[in-house]
Amino acid sequence: MKRYDKTPIKKSKEGFRVYSTTYYPSIPLSDSDIFITTRESSRLDSLANRYYGDYSLWWVLAKANGIRGKTVLKAGQILRIPGQLSEILDKFEEINEGGGSTSSSSGGSSAGGASGGGGGY
Repeated sequence: MKRYDKTPIKKSKEGFRVYSTTYYPSIPLSDSDIFITTRESSRLDSLANRYYGDYSLWWVLAKANGIRGKTVLKAGQILRIPGQLSEILDKFEEINEGGGSTSSSSGGSSAGGASGGGGGY
Protein backbone atom coordinates (compact mmCIF):
# COMPACT_ATOMS: atom_id res chain seq x y z
CA MET A 1 0.00 0.00 0.00
CA LYS A 2 1.50 3.27 -1.05
CA ARG A 3 1.03 6.01 1.49
CA TYR A 4 -0.65 8.42 -0.92
CA ASP A 5 -3.18 5.93 -2.33
CA LYS A 6 -5.92 7.15 0.03
CA THR A 7 -4.85 10.79 0.19
CA PRO A 8 -7.34 13.06 -1.60
CA ILE A 9 -6.11 15.30 -4.41
CA LYS A 10 -7.30 18.91 -4.55
CA LYS A 11 -6.52 22.00 -6.62
CA SER A 12 -4.29 24.76 -5.30
CA LYS A 13 -5.14 28.45 -5.68
CA GLU A 14 -2.93 28.43 -8.77
CA GLY A 15 -4.95 25.57 -10.29
CA PHE A 16 -2.35 22.83 -9.74
CA ARG A 17 -3.33 19.38 -8.51
CA VAL A 18 -1.87 18.79 -5.03
CA TYR A 19 -2.24 16.16 -2.33
CA SER A 20 -4.23 17.00 0.77
CA THR A 21 -2.50 16.53 4.11
CA THR A 22 -1.72 12.90 4.92
CA TYR A 23 -2.54 11.90 8.50
CA TYR A 24 -0.85 9.04 10.33
CA PRO A 25 -2.36 6.96 13.14
CA SER A 26 -0.75 6.58 16.51
CA ILE A 27 0.91 3.21 16.94
CA PRO A 28 0.75 1.97 20.51
CA LEU A 29 3.11 -0.71 21.80
CA SER A 30 1.84 -4.23 21.34
CA ASP A 31 2.88 -7.67 22.54
CA SER A 32 3.32 -8.62 18.88
CA ASP A 33 5.99 -5.93 18.31
CA ILE A 34 9.56 -7.05 17.85
CA PHE A 35 12.74 -5.10 18.46
CA ILE A 36 15.86 -5.33 16.37
CA THR A 37 19.32 -3.82 16.53
CA THR A 38 20.26 -2.08 13.31
CA ARG A 39 23.56 -2.62 11.60
CA GLU A 40 25.59 -0.37 9.34
CA SER A 41 23.60 0.86 6.34
CA SER A 42 20.22 -0.40 7.60
CA ARG A 43 17.45 1.44 5.77
CA LEU A 44 13.79 1.86 6.63
CA ASP A 45 12.59 0.82 3.18
CA SER A 46 14.62 -2.40 3.12
CA LEU A 47 13.52 -3.25 6.68
CA ALA A 48 9.88 -2.62 5.69
CA ASN A 49 10.32 -5.00 2.79
CA ARG A 50 11.95 -7.63 5.01
CA TYR A 51 9.26 -7.54 7.71
CA TYR A 52 6.17 -6.50 5.71
CA GLY A 53 7.00 -7.52 2.16
CA ASP A 54 6.56 -3.94 0.89
CA TYR A 55 9.21 -1.26 0.53
CA SER A 56 6.60 1.51 0.53
CA LEU A 57 5.70 0.83 4.18
CA TRP A 58 8.93 2.48 5.42
CA TRP A 59 6.76 5.27 6.86
CA VAL A 60 5.22 2.79 9.32
CA LEU A 61 8.63 2.10 10.85
CA ALA A 62 9.49 5.80 10.84
CA LYS A 63 6.23 6.71 12.60
CA ALA A 64 6.56 3.94 15.21
CA ASN A 65 10.10 5.00 16.07
CA GLY A 66 9.76 8.78 15.85
CA ILE A 67 12.18 9.00 12.93
CA ARG A 68 11.90 12.06 10.69
CA GLY A 69 13.95 13.22 7.74
CA LYS A 70 16.15 10.17 7.22
CA THR A 71 15.86 6.65 5.91
CA VAL A 72 19.38 5.34 6.63
CA LEU A 73 19.85 4.33 10.25
CA LYS A 74 22.93 4.26 12.47
CA ALA A 75 24.40 0.92 13.46
CA GLY A 76 23.39 -0.25 16.93
CA GLN A 77 20.07 1.59 17.02
CA ILE A 78 17.17 -0.30 18.63
CA LEU A 79 14.24 -0.27 16.22
CA ARG A 80 10.67 -1.28 16.97
CA ILE A 81 8.88 -3.32 14.30
CA PRO A 82 5.14 -3.08 15.06
CA GLY A 83 3.35 -6.40 14.82
CA GLN A 84 -0.17 -5.34 13.91
CA LEU A 85 0.26 -3.99 10.39
CA SER A 86 -3.29 -4.63 9.19
CA GLU A 87 -4.74 -2.63 12.09
CA ILE A 88 -2.32 0.23 11.45
CA LEU A 89 -3.13 0.31 7.74
CA ASP A 90 -6.88 0.17 8.47
CA LYS A 91 -6.54 3.19 10.79
CA PHE A 92 -4.42 4.98 8.19
CA GLU A 93 -7.07 4.44 5.51
CA GLU A 94 -9.88 5.45 7.85
CA ILE A 95 -8.38 8.80 8.84
CA ASN A 96 -7.34 9.68 5.28
CA GLU A 97 -10.44 8.57 3.39
CA GLY A 98 -12.36 11.80 3.82
CA GLY A 99 -9.45 14.18 3.92
CA GLY A 100 -8.25 13.16 7.36
CA SER A 101 -8.99 14.08 10.92
CA THR A 102 -6.34 15.41 13.23
CA SER A 103 -8.13 13.96 16.26
CA SER A 104 -7.16 10.43 15.19
CA SER A 105 -3.61 11.13 14.19
CA SER A 106 -0.39 11.50 16.04
CA GLY A 107 3.35 11.26 15.61
CA GLY A 108 5.43 8.18 14.98
CA SER A 109 5.03 5.41 12.47
CA SER A 110 4.85 1.71 12.64
CA ALA A 111 3.79 -1.38 10.89
CA GLY A 112 2.90 -4.87 11.93
CA GLY A 113 4.40 -7.86 10.45
CA ALA A 114 6.55 -10.87 10.46
CA SER A 115 7.23 -12.86 13.51
CA GLY A 116 10.68 -13.78 14.54
CA GLY A 117 13.45 -12.62 16.73
CA GLY A 118 15.53 -9.54 16.55
CA GLY A 119 19.01 -9.47 15.30
CA GLY A 120 21.12 -7.11 13.32
CA TYR A 121 19.32 -5.98 10.18
